[in-house]
Amino acid sequence: MIDKIEEFFLKILEKIHLKKLADWYRKHKEGMRYLIFGALTTLVNIVAYSVLYYILHINNAISNVLAWVIGATFAYITNKYYVFNSKVNTKKELFKEIAYFYGCRVLTLIIDEGIMIFTVDKLGWNAFLMKILANIIVIILNFIFSKILIFKKK
Repeated sequence: MIDKIEEFFLKILEKIHLKKLADWYRKHKEGMRYLIFGALTTLVNIVAYSVLYYILHINNAISNVLAWVIGATFAYITNKYYVFNSKVNTKKELFKEIAYFYGCRVLTLIIDEGIMIFTVDKLGWNAFLMKILANIIVIILNFIFSKILIFKKK
């Protein structure tokens, strides 16, 4: 289904004389899908947090953790099926894949926190700019972990 939607939009690009862009997208499809689903994961996280905190009035920290779990689960599913097309043959392989995914995500969450604490709290640098930098680093690390460790081609 995602392939058909993607191809529909790529055909539109070709019709409006952006064939080079469509070709570039096709050449870098995995990375582009990772960015698209990463943006959607961010949206899922924000919406989940907003519903939990503002509508259901759940504590801030609990809402944030639950939103992270919901977002990470969305990311796992979309990365597995639509970005890396991962196929596992046994329950053991599936469990390993899930454990690696969440383990790596927790690791990059810790890196994110470390960057923010060091640069903002210790050095007094601009929090917004450091959050952008931390997110860039986390996105790159998550892609690398997903590509070479979690969803590696067998």
